[in-house]
Amino acid sequence: GAGLGLILLVVISIFAYQFWMDRQEKEAQEETFAAVYFLESDSLNLALNGNDSYPGFKEIAADYPSTKAGNLAKFYSGVILLEQGKYQESIAQLEKFSSSDLILQARAYALLGDNHMELEKYTEAASFYQKAADYKSNEQFSPQYLLKLGLALEKQEKYTEAIKAYDRIINDFYRANTEVTDAKKYKARLETLVEEAKQTGPFR
Repeated sequence: GAGLGLILLVVISIFAYQFWMDRQEKEAQEETFAAVYFLESDSLNLALNGNDSYPGFKEIAADYPSTKAGNLAKFYSGVILLEQGKYQESIAQLEKFSSSDLILQARAYALLGDNHMELEKYTEAASFYQKAADYKSNEQFSPQYLLKLGLALEKQEKYTEAIKAYDRIINDFYRANTEVTDAKKYKARLETLVEEAKQTGPFR
């Protein structure tokens, strides 16, 4: 009856969509090869915008937004635009990117933080660095993001909060030698500042 016809129609629609998505994914991946090659050859402009023969990441991201390759193209576009000093455009691309990948999603948050730092929007920068540090927190990358968080907080003169970020590196990620050394150095500098300020007047 009508019920079975409807179920069949739904099943066919799902198969058709899946087939279309698979084709889209394949096309997007094929188009990404040239852009990745340009990126690896340090031709950032070609990687981003492509040429007459090959699309760049920007076009791939726009043409195949719901594919994995299209999603990655947003990430790469964001990276290149940050490198080129086009911070607002970079933010727009990175905000459209999302991944459950341990490294990529945290890196995207950190890159959003970097863009906001360049734009001197330190509150937003701190918020993204915090997200980056907390996303599937790990010894390899979280300490780097916490250092950046500390510096963004310093820019806002939130010295006690910055000290907390440095403390987290020292206590939670003590095997991350380089970052621990930096964190101790920055913390000592801030504690001196806080002490001096206490002598001279109110402090937060």
